[in-house]
Amino acid sequence: MFHFISAIGWLFLQPLGLAAILIAVSLVTAFFGWRRLSMMAGGLSFLVLFLSAWTTLGALLLGPLEDRFQKPDPVPERVHGIVVLGGGLEGSINSARGGHELNASGDRFVEAAILARRFPQAKILISGGQGAVFLNGEGDADTAPRLLTALGVDPDRLILENRSRDTYENAAFSREMVQPAAGETWLLVTSAFHMPRAVGVFRKAGFPVTPWPVDYKTAGNEKPGFAEDNALDSLRNVTVGIREWIGLAAYRIAGRTDAFLPAPEASLD
Repeated sequence: MFHFISAIGWLFLQPLGLAAILIAVSLVTAFFGWRRLSMMAGGLSFLVLFLSAWTTLGALLLGPLEDRFQKPDPVPERVHGIVVLGGGLEGSINSARGGHELNASGDRFVEAAILARRFPQAKILISGGQGAVFLNGEGDADTAPRLLTALGVDPDRLILENRSRDTYENAAFSREMVQPAAGETWLLVTSAFHMPRAVGVFRKAGFPVTPWPVDYKTAGNEKPGFAEDNALDSLRNVTVGIREWIGLAAYRIAGRTDAFLPAPEASLD
């Protein structure tokens, strides 16, 4: 139910959805002759789109999340396993065409192949089922073996968790499958903006992980002002940023994490 409600709610909270609702309100109120309300709704719609597409708002939302966790220094000498969270593959396209097309978060799987070479003894757990409510397609754990074996990863090293629909289930089902022992080192590979929520959920599930963030969307030095990126990328960053901050709040309220913004171990009280 949590997953379904989240998906429905997000349709109306993302910038494009919100702008569309405001335009609809503007048209309806104009039809009834409520000119002032119509102009306000239309103006707010334009403001939402302008801030999202032509300013650095997206980078400012994502920056604090991406900077929260860094790759370990020094890098562990021995890694027992690598957990790669889904979300980097085009499930509907891959289901239809039988390929392994990457999306904007595909760096997760590129990094997985790199880490597989760097730590040849490590198991590689791919966690990701079909999480979309309105689209049919393959889960990432079903597609990933085609991609990773094509990149030279031994299929015997892969552990496939294809039931999870969200980050909470990623952590719960992954722990259930591998039963990590005390003292083992498991890297967690996901997008840098998603790492705080992912680490918080894995901690709550009792699965200690070492963050290995990838898929950065910002340079980290953006200031308030007009966007230097193209409008579509800026809009995407705002959408991702809003979703992630809402996700952090929702997971904390639901008790899925112990902190609103999980911190690196050295920063914990």
